Amino acid sequence: MTAEGFLEGRRLQMARGVLLQCIMGGYPPAHFYGSDDGDLALVPDPAQIHRLPWSSHPRALAICDAQELTGESSHLSTRGQLKAVIARYAALGLAPVVATELEFFVFAPNPDPTQPFQPPVGLDGRREDGHSAFSISSNNGLRPFFTEVYAGMAALGLPRDTFMHEMGVSQFEINLLHGDPLLLADQTLLFKHLLKEVALKHGLTVVCMAKPLAHTPGSSMHIHQSVVEIDSGRNVFSDKAGEPTATFRHFIGGQQAGLADFTALFAPNVNSYQRLCHPFASPNNACWSHDNRAAGLRIPASSPVARRVENRLPGADANPYLAIAASLASGLYGIENKLEPSEAARGEFVVPDNLALPCTLHAALERLKRSQLAKELFGKEFIEGYIASKTLELTSFLDEITPWERRVLAAQA
Repeated sequence: MTAEGFLEGRRLQMARGVLLQCIMGGYPPAHFYGSDDGDLALVPDPAQIHRLPWSSHPRALAICDAQELTGESSHLSTRGQLKAVIARYAALGLAPVVATELEFFVFAPNPDPTQPFQPPVGLDGRREDGHSAFSISSNNGLRPFFTEVYAGMAALGLPRDTFMHEMGVSQFEINLLHGDPLLLADQTLLFKHLLKEVALKHGLTVVCMAKPLAHTPGSSMHIHQSVVEIDSGRNVFSDKAGEPTATFRHFIGGQQAGLADFTALFAPNVNSYQRLCHPFASPNNACWSHDNRAAGLRIPASSPVARRVENRLPGADANPYLAIAASLASGLYGIENKLEPSEAARGEFVVPDNLALPCTLHAALERLKRSQLAKELFGKEFIEGYIASKTLELTSFLDEITPWERRVLAAQA
């Protein structure tokens, strides 16, 4: 839209079905988004209008809410779903607080998708070989890129906590500062957009796939969660003596009740399960533990005021609005129904069958399809539409024959 049209308040409308467009560009049948496929209004959030610092020409981006023409939030909008979850907490006098940790890879350009990704050539003329995890000099070859990333973050108002080289080859992680869940979802979206745009300027490719390289750790989007009283700001996970509360236990119990049903929301793509089923500190379970990275729900070591639950299931490819909404909705469900968690896992542990999660997209979609909890928390329209869109993507993947099949199976009798 032109700046003049935007400033005049001209309404931008979009076909309702676009919210269910699959990643290849197609759509499920029209009855999933209203058989007449009418319009939605995109209503900009005044707090999320940003001049794009990487653009050589004046351009701006406005994060919008998708609203029905009657003025209500569209049930197909993931941002609207997150706002609804936050409102349910507010009705109880509570406010969730979250932080996201996002991992990503920086690669050389990859014009041929049949070839593996490669790290870029560094200032020393070599490609990183994977020995740079947590090194203070690991990104020297990418310093101009990261300098512009930091400047872009400052221009977009994205405060960062820590930035580090992760375990994978040319893999990095950022920790965003904790705060309001909607704000953190917006910031995560903006950061991923910033990464990809700045990378293109520097002749690089940023990849937020869950598992872009074989035999290498995947990329997560861990979600740290706590809940405070709106009036006092007190963390309700800790009592006055600094001990865990019943609310803390119930929140964990709700997470355990929801993670299996919501796996397809946290791990939305075929590739997501490459990360979960070849775990490098990416557990595919709903166990919980104190400071144990093998558990899907980890309680980091912290002071009582910072007591929180880290959901380690989502990958970097997850929709931040939907992943945060699903995680917080599960916790609230546990609080409201006073669900008790399992015993905390300790050391090296065996995952009980009832805490194991789906390990393929097909299994995750089937679990979501059967879930009454999902329909209760997100509505039948959204869940059925989401499943329809993701089923199109899964079918498209299964329509192709992979190099592994040709290499290994062609010679079989």
